Amino acid sequence: MSQSLAEDLPKGSGTKALRVWLESSGYARRLLLGEAGDPWAEGAAKYLSWFTQARGLLRGDVAVVDVGDMFRSWRARHPGLAAEMGSKKRAPYPLRRMLEEEGPRALLDEVTVAVGAHLQGQVPLVLAMPAPGAWLAEAQVAAGREAEVDADAVEDAAMYMADFVRCVASRPVGGLLLEEGAEPGPADRYAPILNAARHYRWAVVGRGAAPGQGGFDAVIGTDPAATGRDVTAALFAGEPLPEAGAGQFLFAEVPVAHAPEAVLEAVARLRGTVPA
Repeated sequence: MSQSLAEDLPKGSGTKALRVWLESSGYARRLLLGEAGDPWAEGAAKYLSWFTQARGLLRGDVAVVDVGDMFRSWRARHPGLAAEMGSKKRAPYPLRRMLEEEGPRALLDEVTVAVGAHLQGQVPLVLAMPAPGAWLAEAQVAAGREAEVDADAVEDAAMYMADFVRCVASRPVGGLLLEEGAEPGPADRYAPILNAARHYRWAVVGRGAAPGQGGFDAVIGTDPAATGRDVTAALFAGEPLPEAGAGQFLFAEVPVAHAPEAVLEAVARLRGTVPA
């Protein structure tokens, strides 16, 4: 594998393409920190300690830092922020105010430096965050409002996200994962964040994006044609798994409450379905 997600995606320029992507942060948190544990609560050093232990459990081919989770932790520990997020009426303001907060920017910068040094370029470091519309709605609810999402507000959200990721533009980030909510957002309005990622030479993957959606380097979903085929349901139900085509990889999210022995068996079965 390489530091660049773009090189490791199927049909990329790397020597070894990504074949399995595991999402196991919730499972690792429960196992290592308990149900109420928070890896972000005590700064970058404590986060790195948790991150290295979490990676040791399953050794994923992609290393993901969940930026959305970082902000949820920050809001929980700084309750005054929610009131500030709701202090102006414009629909995009709660997200704008949240992403302007200096503390999370500094924390993410420290974390990417620490995690990058730990990974030593052996696997891509990917930043995960909600897609613009999903994050816009989440921030509005956190500010005590009803979710109000339209195409113009989504484009504003994408612009605020593009400004935010500048804080780690010079760090060893290899890709960006945008996670949709229950319904895919209007990805044609994501241009600000997509263009920023391209400028930094980060691949962009959309999880839950509509099949065939333009603008992404890869899409993760249950559609058989998705670049990253989500086999979570079949894998943890013990059902037969599809094979990954030449231009595909398999994706699975480890259930938070799954027993460790069952997780190890499932992951071994998943890895056994793809070529070495």
